[in-house]
Amino acid sequence: MTRQFDITGQSGAQYRYKALEELQPVSPGGANYLFVSWSDGVAKIIHAGETDSLHRAVFDTWEDARAEHGATHILARLNITGAVRRAEQADIVAKHRPPMNPAPPATKAKAAKAGDSQPVDSTP
Repeated sequence: MTRQFDITGQSGAQYRYKALEELQPVSPGGANYLFVSWSDGVAKIIHAGETDSLHRAVFDTWEDARAEHGATHILARLNITGAVRRAEQADIVAKHRPPMNPAPPATKAKAAKAGDSQPVDSTP
């Protein structure tokens, strides 16, 4: 049974992610990906990324996410079009403010005050 996770962006759009281990072998194509940690069944986004090669890029910052922020899982959503990937990443970062992503320009002041990312909705 595939576990799917619905991630809501600042716009209200929902993006359906799967655990990376369920996408084996790892796709060489474009994708959005998330590093998350879990607490009491709620995922906290540590990093939101996008890449034209999931196979090549997803592990670049994984060790930092694990060591510095307690990330435990990688979620991914295959997505070929670069413009769509970048818009999705920006939408998720704007809402959740992952600690490994720079804050969007309009929210840097708010992020400095808030200091934390927000939990995400998950659908087992």
